[in-house]
Amino acid sequence: MSSTTRADAGGVVTDTYRALVCERLSEDLSGVAVRSLPCVAPGPGEVLVRLHAASVNFPDLLMTRGLYQFRPDPPFVLGLEAAGVIAVLGAGVTGMQVGDRVLVGQKTGCYAQQIVLPSSGVRPLPAGMDFAQGAAFRAAAITAYVSLVRKGTLAAGETLLVHGASGGVGMASVQLGRHLGARVIATGTSDEKLAVVREQGAHEVINLRRESLRDRVRELTAGRGADVIFDPIGGDVFDESTRCIAWDGRLLVVGFVSGRIPTIAANIPLIKGFSVIGVRAGEYGRRNPAKGAENMEAIDRLAREGVFRPYIGARFPLERSLDALRHVAERKVLGKIVIEMP
Repeated sequence: MSSTTRADAGGVVTDTYRALVCERLSEDLSGVAVRSLPCVAPGPGEVLVRLHAASVNFPDLLMTRGLYQFRPDPPFVLGLEAAGVIAVLGAGVTGMQVGDRVLVGQKTGCYAQQIVLPSSGVRPLPAGMDFAQGAAFRAAAITAYVSLVRKGTLAAGETLLVHGASGGVGMASVQLGRHLGARVIATGTSDEKLAVVREQGAHEVINLRRESLRDRVRELTAGRGADVIFDPIGGDVFDESTRCIAWDGRLLVVGFVSGRIPTIAANIPLIKGFSVIGVRAGEYGRRNPAKGAENMEAIDRLAREGVFRPYIGARFPLERSLDALRHVAERKVLGKIVIEMP
């Protein structure tokens, strides 16, 4: 591909591009670095997208350690989701054109100036979103939607308890829960961050560093407990959640950011009459393609309606993308972290 090739509204497509590469698995990110890689022209049915922004997600960090469900062999380019402009169309691609503003969703490859992928892997950028918001939108929104709508069957008038609410997925769950008519209680460990979560739609907030989760939830629900609990934290938070869930409640297991995978005796949900439900939003769509397509259409519509509006807490240039991952490792995230491309 010639270094003089240009694309309408897409920027310059050069012979090489910069990307954050995991060259070897490591606990301290020592195996990750920004490198120059050779460009590859899109083949039949593929597109080349000039990326403008990518979102940083916790699974990206886990992949650098070999701890995520999907374990690519190094070397690989990090990044699950991004937004940019179609720069080159491969043969046979229809329904899109050079210059289209799009979202990109992949298991890897998005912390980069450009990416080549099947045309089925891009979707239009929702109207009203800039590239940073678009990059930060898809993974959080689909996780929130599958969790609360498909698995949790959250209904208007119910109480939703959202753990990890100051993160991107937590904030998306707060926004969606509010939209669905639930009373939303959000938890976190920082008053400053929880103030932002309240601005995003939470009716009540609980600081877990100085308040008892069980006592506060029971107080806020007149002793009934929460109907649906969204838990990406695990560990002690999961344990305490089993003590403040309502009869017929749904405890959604989304992840284990705390590092400890909890266990539960089967008699506890039996006696207390609640369900423990595992959520894998991406796998849900892969195993149920028709419903997966419905989910994507639903979150796109909700984005256009302004229900999902990612809160961008920090931005890093691509050359400092390793610092962005360190922010995740050190739990400094508020909303979403975005990497912006030169």
